[in-house]
Amino acid sequence: MKFFTKEVKIALTAIVGIVVLFYGLQFLKGLNVFSTDITYYVAFDDVSGLSPSSPVYANGYRVGVVKSLNYDYNPQGKIVAELDLNKNMRVPRGSHAELASDLLGNIKINLVLSEDPINMIGHGDTIPGEMEMGMMTKVSKMLPAIEHMMPKLDSIITSLNTLLADPALRNTLHNVEGMTGNLNATSAELKSLSASLNREVPGMMNKANGVLDNTQQLTGNLAAIDVEGMAAKVNQTLANVEQMTQKLNSNEGTLGLLMRDATLYNNLSSTAASADSLLIDFKAHPKRYVHFSVFGKKDK
Repeated sequence: MKFFTKEVKIALTAIVGIVVLFYGLQFLKGLNVFSTDITYYVAFDDVSGLSPSSPVYANGYRVGVVKSLNYDYNPQGKIVAELDLNKNMRVPRGSHAELASDLLGNIKINLVLSEDPINMIGHGDTIPGEMEMGMMTKVSKMLPAIEHMMPKLDSIITSLNTLLADPALRNTLHNVEGMTGNLNATSAELKSLSASLNREVPGMMNKANGVLDNTQQLTGNLAAIDVEGMAAKVNQTLANVEQMTQKLNSNEGTLGLLMRDATLYNNLSSTAASADSLLIDFKAHPKRYVHFSVFGKKDK
């Protein structure tokens, strides 16, 4: 009797197909049945959107996959995710896992690793789990504050509309335009003045250099003057004047006697008076003093 009958071949083909299908499905889910990955557990309060075969990332790199999800009834309320991580992956103590979603809404687990290079979480231990503060979560938390600000924003917009409708604002804008034109004209004048200064400054600097040269020459001439010799001559002159003054104040010499001798003064006064009387008498009787005659006759 032949063993590999048609029925046996059909049965073996079916079994092989089922096995291939099973492992194919596992592969498509990201699970590797023959791998030697290490297992960790993460406890979450809420795993909405997370499913087996969801990826696990560390620093943006895929390091494993979620193998299964189990509800922990003791204590009740935690959902434990079983992770298969690469056998070379080491998780430092102080690390935690976060549930995060991408732009398409796919849920993944991010391992936030601590900086402890020595102490590691053992294989099969539980990693603390947290919910990542995503963009939508942040926006939802900001909604109450935004709703509270809406009346103020409406009031601000109304005030802005009123301000923009005010004709004074248009006039102010026209004035600003005029001021801008004036500033442009002033800028052009300043530019012209700067160019003029650039032309004049070299000549002024040459004149200043000439003045400095003259000043240096004058300083040299002053330095060449014999100040000590001049001071000695001045002192000698002052000494001579002082000596002459002392002689005038003393009874020595003609000038001293003339200035200080009262008798000489009285005699001079008497002589001047006599001369004055003689002059008066001469005017009154000139014939007494002058004898003149054509015939040589003398008056008596």
